[in-house]
Amino acid sequence: MIYFDHAATTPVHPEVAAVIQNSLAEDYGNPSSTYALGRQTRQHIEQARRIFAASIKAESADIIITSCGSEANNTAIIPTALALQGKGKHLITSAAEHHAVLHPMNYLETLGFEVTYLPVDAAGRVSVSSLEGAIREDTILVSLMFANNEVGSLNPIAEIGDLLAERDILFHSDAVQAYGSERIDVVQQHIDLLSVSAHKINGPKGIGFLYRKSSLHLPNFIHGGSQENDHRAGTENTPYIRGFAKAVSLMEAERDDSNQKKRELGNHLLTELERSGIAFEQNGNYLEGVPHILNIWLPGMRSDKMLIQCDLKGIMLAAGSACTAGSLEPSHVLEAMYGKGNPRAGESLRISFGADNTTEEIDSLIALLQNISRKQYKNG
Repeated sequence: MIYFDHAATTPVHPEVAAVIQNSLAEDYGNPSSTYALGRQTRQHIEQARRIFAASIKAESADIIITSCGSEANNTAIIPTALALQGKGKHLITSAAEHHAVLHPMNYLETLGFEVTYLPVDAAGRVSVSSLEGAIREDTILVSLMFANNEVGSLNPIAEIGDLLAERDILFHSDAVQAYGSERIDVVQQHIDLLSVSAHKINGPKGIGFLYRKSSLHLPNFIHGGSQENDHRAGTENTPYIRGFAKAVSLMEAERDDSNQKKRELGNHLLTELERSGIAFEQNGNYLEGVPHILNIWLPGMRSDKMLIQCDLKGIMLAAGSACTAGSLEPSHVLEAMYGKGNPRAGESLRISFGADNTTEEIDSLIALLQNISRKQYKNG
């Protein structure tokens, strides 16, 4: 088995799994209770919260632990818009966002909000000038991803943050795909709301967090008990919270080496593709994006058929976001980059690396793509 779909999800690190297993046995006390077992569980959660906060240069009181990145995005966008609608009902995002941002925006449109969907360039990035041109007197929130989950492009987050801070407009960034590789400083980058998920960094699925600037007083998205400092109801998932914290600690210790390894793998793939004679082009610019995502267009080779052939040979990769992988729709990200109807949207592959992948595995992928290409040429 060869796994090249780390942008969709990552295997749980053995040390993370061990922490979760131990916590399942030890941390069964309800963290809201007053007896010793509950207080111990609460201490473990607060220690994890401090780790999450330190990883983005935030204060621990500003971290709201969620069930996933999608919940974090929804919590950042919908309550914020509803709370600020007295100031205006105009929102800005991009056409290349994850559906966990686009669909909340679509929902708000049904409530009378107006959303501007910024275009992206051929590298998948939003320009600061296009954002500046879209800002209006009634703009209350901008949501732009840190790194794109399909092509790996990095938005100019610091410049965007500077602009929005000057205009006194709230800035949310979906950092789910960037968190493992990029250094994030929510204060310096003027980010008011930031979404993160554990399962992209070798942590468990079903846990994430939302950074919310302390000065923001927004209504809750989930109602019930007073957990998460009265910001999110629901008994905390202590084992996964502790596992997530362990994954963050490992990520921080290994980030530089991991980034270098993944970049070397991506460069090897590009070099060997050139040598192979397979017709291909990059979607976006790999060297200017995150190191673990490389998206390529293979003209005339349908994505769905390539994925089937790869799966039959034990090679796992994707054509787009894992959250829409079961859909036959073309990639909305590639359509945003290259236009609707462009063949790239249905003839591309996303290869996303983990630090455990090898150059030999990449060579196996290229050999298979060569075989598929020859068959395509012969049958064409």
